[in-house]
Amino acid sequence: MQEKNNNLKHIKMKQHIILVLLLFIFTGINAQDSISSTNSNSERIKVDGVAVVIGKNIVLDSDIDKFKKELKQRIEGKLDITDCEILEEIMVQKLLAHHAVIDSIEVSEAEVNSEVERNIAYFGQQLGSIEAVVEYYGFTDEEDLRKELYTIQNEQLLIQREKASITEKIDVTPEEVRTYFKNLEKDDNLPEFSAEIELAQIVKILKPTEEETNRVFEKLNSIKKDIEEGYSFRLKALINSDDPAVSGNGPGGGGKYTITRESNFIKEFKEVAFSLDEGEISEPFESGFGFHIIQVEKIKGQERDVRHILVQPVITQAELDASKEELVKIREQILNGEITFEEAVSKYSDDDVTKNNQGLILNPQTNDTRFDLTRMDPNLYNKVSSLKAGEITTPFYDEVRGESKMHKIILLKSKNETHTANFIDDYEKIQQLTLQKKQEETIDKWAKDKIEDTYIKINEDFKKCEFSKNWKKQ
Repeated sequence: MQEKNNNLKHIKMKQHIILVLLLFIFTGINAQDSISSTNSNSERIKVDGVAVVIGKNIVLDSDIDKFKKELKQRIEGKLDITDCEILEEIMVQKLLAHHAVIDSIEVSEAEVNSEVERNIAYFGQQLGSIEAVVEYYGFTDEEDLRKELYTIQNEQLLIQREKASITEKIDVTPEEVRTYFKNLEKDDNLPEFSAEIELAQIVKILKPTEEETNRVFEKLNSIKKDIEEGYSFRLKALINSDDPAVSGNGPGGGGKYTITRESNFIKEFKEVAFSLDEGEISEPFESGFGFHIIQVEKIKGQERDVRHILVQPVITQAELDASKEELVKIREQILNGEITFEEAVSKYSDDDVTKNNQGLILNPQTNDTRFDLTRMDPNLYNKVSSLKAGEITTPFYDEVRGESKMHKIILLKSKNETHTANFIDDYEKIQQLTLQKKQEETIDKWAKDKIEDTYIKINEDFKKCEFSKNWKKQ
């Protein structure tokens, strides 16, 4: 029984270790700066020690403390993890990164930059601005932040691909799934699965009137004409653009961006930008953000410096009220039994994705229709957590940045309460746990083999650890 408990414990720990890796970059300290410092007498003072060296990768003493703190916050202190266990999991990650380079695993600069942009957007959204992220985590400036993000994201992509290459042929049979479940059941170690729900929606997308669209086009054409006659694009952007980044000093400041075809920009923006010659200004064009004009300032190989003005059409309060009232009436029809929710989806919903699926919303993390209540987007959770199966929210406003603004009603279609794993109802989850265990065993075996021909140096303080692998090569 103890062995099975440990299996589940280590699977959970490895999941949390990986989740922490990206957050861990925000220490504001470079590895080399952490090892030593210089006082006023130019004497080297040790401020942090090297716990382990694996190939060319190092793990600092402070890394273990930071990982432990972050892990405990993430799992609310419910998982008992020793410093030696944390160190060993970090060492496995560093071993994977080291051999990814040896095995010539390729990660393109564009891929890394795309992930960097995604993470910067996420953290910026959490704290309100990029400047707030830089200040909060103690970076010198945005360039310093991006450099650290690039380094860690590059390593993470290498680790992911090395793991994928090791486990690409791993699969599990139904019999293996059954055996895994029976062993957990025999040892009274079946996992608890959180409450899950299925949601369906009816969406009314808010669209500007023809008159408002024409007004925006005329405004952009007028701005374009002024710029062609000699006015500064930058000043016109500062005065007219609805892009919130326009007034800052980072990307988007003065309406200026540097992009490649792989940059994390909307499709319409990149298509227009890469269709223009140097100095050329686009005609007004539409995206989910609104309406734009772009000027290409400079072409530098695969990169382009562009200036951009965004004008968003105005949706009046009367139009907002009318959209919401329409959904109020649709909801009343459903509650009165005049029409089913599925019929209302087909007849009234403007969302093409869910309209053809009876309104069912797909979970973007799992690509199925079930949402774990403990892992839902907080905004969505607040809307549906108090509903019972069959109940419908009142109409509410929502928007997807870069896509659309809308009103919605959501039906809680079904709800499974927190429960102990059941082989029939939870087969897919048990199958995934079985596959994950088999993949972890494969990586463990790979690691044990690679340790033998990899340079590894462990600080004396950690040689007392009882590792599961022969890191000490005894």
